[in-house]
Amino acid sequence: MKIYHGIDTFQPLPHAVVTSGTFDGVHLGHQKILNRLTEIARRGDAPNQAGETVVLTFWPHPRTVVSNDSQGLKLLSTLEEKTGLLEAAGVDHLVVIPFTRSFSELSSAEFIQQILVDKIGTKKLVIGYDHHFGRNREGSFEYLQQHAPEYGFEIEEIPRQDVEDVGVSSSKIRAALLEGDLETATKFLGRPYSLSGTIVKGQQLGRTIGFPTANIQVDDPVKLIPANGIYATEVIYKGERLGGAMSIGTRPTVGGTHRTQEVFIFDFKQEIYGEHLTVRFIEYLRPELKFDGLAAMVDQMQLDVERSREILGL
Repeated sequence: MKIYHGIDTFQPLPHAVVTSGTFDGVHLGHQKILNRLTEIARRGDAPNQAGETVVLTFWPHPRTVVSNDSQGLKLLSTLEEKTGLLEAAGVDHLVVIPFTRSFSELSSAEFIQQILVDKIGTKKLVIGYDHHFGRNREGSFEYLQQHAPEYGFEIEEIPRQDVEDVGVSSSKIRAALLEGDLETATKFLGRPYSLSGTIVKGQQLGRTIGFPTANIQVDDPVKLIPANGIYATEVIYKGERLGGAMSIGTRPTVGGTHRTQEVFIFDFKQEIYGEHLTVRFIEYLRPELKFDGLAAMVDQMQLDVERSREILGL
């Protein structure tokens, strides 16, 4: 996959099959669009004329630029994670457009002409259900249907992706994670939710009670951290898949004052301060609790580890 940070270095393609959007989380709905994009491109319109897929995405998230209610907006994927997911989906070209206030002022007609036609050379545009674009989100599927022939490309809208009769969306996945509803988030994403970070020193209390934990400093402050509680997790460290039990919260039993993300990695003795790892959330076990002393907390932690091992088959 070729990656372009900005549109200026992109050279128009002869058979560009294009989609655009924020693609936060690259969930099942996004995957449906991407699969159709690839299907159209590989099919081609004539012999020896297979197309190339182009995804236009925006960073930072447009809501953080144009919306007054975006304070504290957390995202399902960092730019690096989103890039990796789109590459895994088989995208040929990824164009990351810096989303600025001036860019947000482009009208739908200007976006079509300047970006889709002049810069990309779009021959087929595939968009998701209820997708809008341009200033004040004035562009719609109906608008594109009406004007696409003038610009020389075809337009296709992908129906809403439903899971158990519920439309999949990034906002619904965010809400589920913030409520500890890991089951819904996993279904809508089509995979376990994950976060990555660097291991930093904490209070090192865990090693004194038999549960040394890796304290994770998440890579990007915009990354959404799920609800406080205890989770059964997979831990990816240097390509190796390990099991773990993760605690997210303020550690009220020991008088904690700030939120941390700590994972106890099963059967693991290495010192990994400064190292990088990824945690995949497999199952939510319970909420964070305040215990009457360390002994009661340790007893519960042992149960949490046993349950996590059962879930993970370890």
